[in-house]
Order: sequence, then structure tokens, then C-alpha cells
Amino acid sequence: MKPKRILFANFPADGHFNPLTGLAVHLLELGHDVRWYTGRKYEEKIGRLGIGYYPFKKAVDPSQSGFDEAFPERIRLKSQISKLKFDLKHAFILRAPEFYEDIREIYQTFPFDLMIADIAFTGIPFVREKLNVPVIAVGVLPLAETSRDLPPSGLGQTPSYTPWGRKKQALSRLIADKLIFRGPDKLLRKIFREHGIRNEEGNLFDVLYRKSNLVLQSGTPGFEYYRSDLSPNIRFIGPLLPYSNKPRQTFRYLDQARKYGKVILVTQGTVERDPEKLLVPTLEAFKGTDTLVIATTGGSQTQELKARFPQANLIIEDFIPFDEVMPYTDVYITNGGYGGVMLGIRHKLPLVVAGIHEGKNEINARVGYFKLGINLNTEYPKAEQMRHSVFEIMRNPMYKSRVTQLSEEFDQYDPRLLCEKYVAEVLKEEVDSDDFLERQGVLRLLRQSLPAL
Repeated sequence: MKPKRILFANFPADGHFNPLTGLAVHLLELGHDVRWYTGRKYEEKIGRLGIGYYPFKKAVDPSQSGFDEAFPERIRLKSQISKLKFDLKHAFILRAPEFYEDIREIYQTFPFDLMIADIAFTGIPFVREKLNVPVIAVGVLPLAETSRDLPPSGLGQTPSYTPWGRKKQALSRLIADKLIFRGPDKLLRKIFREHGIRNEEGNLFDVLYRKSNLVLQSGTPGFEYYRSDLSPNIRFIGPLLPYSNKPRQTFRYLDQARKYGKVILVTQGTVERDPEKLLVPTLEAFKGTDTLVIATTGGSQTQELKARFPQANLIIEDFIPFDEVMPYTDVYITNGGYGGVMLGIRHKLPLVVAGIHEGKNEINARVGYFKLGINLNTEYPKAEQMRHSVFEIMRNPMYKSRVTQLSEEFDQYDPRLLCEKYVAEVLKEEVDSDDFLERQGVLRLLRQSLPAL
């Protein structure tokens, strides 16, 4: 494929940026001119990748201050639904014209041939229809497209395929469209009309799927609900994990880990700053026991937690490379970030998940539905819940078996090579088939899952 100009873009949050980094570096190494438009928080990281950077100018940038600081009225909202509706309106929909203004300016000096953006980046329809540039969206979240086989997206509900279950789901979809998400949907359609963008059938969760030339979905079919009406432009490409060129180091607590019968890893990610949600209940549940707990705080209140929990079986650090610790871990406890869940599955770790905001309810619902672990379905689990859930996972081999099966399915996909192939497809470029097949090595299995191949 001839070198092309490719612009990456993402909604300014870690879970939307990090999964795209491996794809961007791979395309850069193939000789493409790759540049990136996103919030200021990611400027240094993008520079270290050797990629040109464009900042938000017109667009509101919450990446450095945080969501609650950028949108202070959000703090007063308590329910999951009210926060979700607020975020859809203020963080995503209203930003779309601002994204377009910035990207239109970029296009004047960097007339890119293709944009690759995360599926939540609402500038996608503007770029494709107003700049007439093809767009590949990357699904960094569970599939949110509406299906006649499923309940509505966004509410964390799991599917039923019985006749009664289907009727109940159809009613739920109607209520979601006409009542719950009616306001954000009307706003999006109004913005489209004002900017001469064609409105599509379906609801606001469907728009970015239908406005993209292709959607490359992180994950595999085994981590997604069955749909008989999956859109033909969606391709599973395996788990997208952040780019890293660091050699794996020996886990520095290895000797300590070997002294204990079981090892638990617990994290709330780098965004959640309240340790009372997940870290404290886990530490309370296992302090002074024969189970080693390794807690990563993301740099929030680490010293306070160490003073509060001085027990010998508790390790509390700002950051620990997960690739180092996960091979020695028995259970992974997380609030349900998509990338972290993917990494845990990749390491064959059964999960305990607890989180409902920022789309984590949909991720955690799938963990429970596919028996990859236990979904506590709350933001604030109790210590007793943590203890009971971990004991249940250790007692029941089903969880380890299920997550191992899915990990083996993950291994059949090479996201970078698949992205390379689909970029060529969208740009109508030829690829060296023999070279691709030699590097891919799993074409037969992929044909069963990816009809476009």
C-alpha cells in the first residue's frame, strides 16, 4: 500500500486514547504520515510515539482538569441515568461542531486521506460528509448499536432470547428511545440539520456506527452478545491494548507473592480518585489473611492507604505494570474499564467487577453474563461482598475455564495486521496477500468470525 496521510482523533479520555496507540504506531512504521488530534493531556505521549500532534482549540478540553471541573454542574447529579444523559449532551454531542472546526483547520495544511477515531468521537459524521474523507471508527467500548435481539444500550441490561424476553426488550428499547434518551437524540438531530448532515434511522447510539466507513471493534465475538442483525461494516479485530516497547521486567514482589497461596490484584484505574469505592473494601476484606492483595492506586492517596493498611499481606503502590504482576495473579478486581478487562482476560484472570458509571455497567454486565467473573453491579461494594465473590471464584473452576477459553480466542487475532488490511480496503489499495497471510497465520479461523475476510 502506498504511504497515506492519516489523522487519528479521539475523545479525550484514557480509555479512548490508549487502545488506538498500537494501531497508530503500526501504521507509522509502515511509512504512513500519521498525526493525532486530541486533548492536551496526550501531547507528550503522542510526541514520544513519534507522531505529529494537533491540540483542541475550539473544542472544550476536559482531559487535564477532569470532567467534573470542566462541567461542574455534573457533580450534583447522583443517578446513573442522569449522569449518562448529561455526558451524552455536554461531553459528546455539543462538542461535535467544535471538533469539526478544529479538524477543518487541520485539513488546510494536512489534507489527510483517512481519519481513524474512537467510536465515541462525534466529529466522525462531519469529517465523512462535510470534508468527504473516509473514516474508520474503532470500537473501544462494547458494541452499542441497537439490535432487535438485545435490550437498549447504556443501561447495563443483559439479553434474553426467549419469546417473553424479546417482548420485554422491545418495550425497553421503546422506553429508552422515546423517554430516557429522547433529549440527547433530539439535540444530535438538531445539530445535524443545522450543519447539513443527513440524519440516519435509529437512535443516537447507532449514528456513529452508520456514519463510519468501517468500525473495527476491540474484542472478539466471544465477548459480545449474539446479534442476528449486526451491521455489515463492523469487524472484530481482537483486544486493543496500549502500545508498549518496554521489555517485560521480573515482578519485583515475586518472592513475596510466592509466600502466599493466592494473589489478588485490585485497581480502580487512573481516573477514579475515590479509594473507598473498590480499594478500601478489598483491603478490608483480606487484611491479615493468607491472601496477598496487590493494590494500585493510580497515584491517589497511596501513602494514606499504606498508613491505614500496614498489614504484611497488603502491597499498595501508585503503579505496577500489569504485564509483570498478572502472570502471578489468581483473581483480578476492577471497576470495569474496557482496556483493563481485556488485559485481564488476555492473562486468563477471572474477574470481580464493580462499577456502573461512564459505561462500565455495559462492560461489567458482559463479564457476568459470559461467566468470566462476578459482577457486583454497584459503585460501592462492601468488604463482605468482595470476600464472598473472591472465594466463589476460587471455589468454582467454571470462571477460570470460561476466561481461559476467551483468552485463547483473543490469541487468534492480530489487531495491527487486521487494521492494516482494513485501512487498505477503505482506501481501495492493494495489499501483498502472500505477505499478509504469512504474517497473519490465522486466516482460516478468522474467516469463520469475520465475513469480510
